[in-house]
Amino acid sequence: MAVFTAVTKQELAQWMRHYDLGDVVEFRGIQSGIENSNFFLTTTHGEYVLTIFEKLTAAQLPFYLDLMRHLASHRVPVPDPVPRDDGALFGMLHGKPTAIVTKLEGAAQLAPKLEHCAEVGQMLARMHLAGRDFPHHQPNLRSLPWWQETVPFVLPFVSDAERDLLLCELAHQEAFFASSDYAALPEGPCHCDLFRDNVLFAHADPATGHEVRLGGFFDFYFAGCDKWLFDVAVTVNDWCVDLATGHLDAARVEALLRSYQTVRPFTQEERSHWRDMLRAGAYRFWVSRLYDFHMPRAAEMLKPHDPTHFERILRERLKGDALPGVQTCN
Repeated sequence: MAVFTAVTKQELAQWMRHYDLGDVVEFRGIQSGIENSNFFLTTTHGEYVLTIFEKLTAAQLPFYLDLMRHLASHRVPVPDPVPRDDGALFGMLHGKPTAIVTKLEGAAQLAPKLEHCAEVGQMLARMHLAGRDFPHHQPNLRSLPWWQETVPFVLPFVSDAERDLLLCELAHQEAFFASSDYAALPEGPCHCDLFRDNVLFAHADPATGHEVRLGGFFDFYFAGCDKWLFDVAVTVNDWCVDLATGHLDAARVEALLRSYQTVRPFTQEERSHWRDMLRAGAYRFWVSRLYDFHMPRAAEMLKPHDPTHFERILRERLKGDALPGVQTCN
């Protein structure tokens, strides 16, 4: 993520005395995102990622790190937190909780093809099922209560048309969340932010003949317990969309949803509310990007995302035309 908290080599060496990871070979900031300070860390024992959490508190952090450990133990490819000498999964650096996790293999695929979408869909379903016996619960902290709290802060910065859309969609989602159908949707730990840049693909595996091999999912620090369909909708809204227009690509949607359902078929309630959840996924990121854009924080490396991208996506999902992928859910 963007570097908000700078760390010197001397500070790092002092802090890492509590880890059995050998000597530091390389340490450099990662220039992406807007939530935490992330660094690539190479030691004589291997490659890792060090994260300084800028918003999450020491009380909140165990949910995310324990979830990653749980998923890794269930053979879901995710970064595995490295314990300190005392067994703790994080320590304090510059007064902020800080953790080291294993570095996944591969690179992001920012122009996904059908096979990439299929791999993501199948692994997302595996991740959902693997989380069923995770013993801890924390709600998605960027769900409806956060929208209700945040929308009033962004309204002074938007046009009348944007204001109308923000308020109308919020009212729609409030009614949806209060419905019995919503209550019946299956739920559990979700990634909640599975964008293209949060998935890595490794090189082809000659032994299996697979042209695409998923290296893993990372950046679980927006994760929470939510409806699984919300996680699918957030993923489809990024992996299966034309970035210039917000239109869904029918073939990519089909590939992702079919692959997901080979592992976990959708329920009738999920099939009935696919459009509502696509709208919810678009709304969540439109609101957060409006907030980050109009109320930015200082950072050494910071590139706020364009909020109009998810406004376009939301407006597309509101249209009455047939949605790509809906036929897959029937």
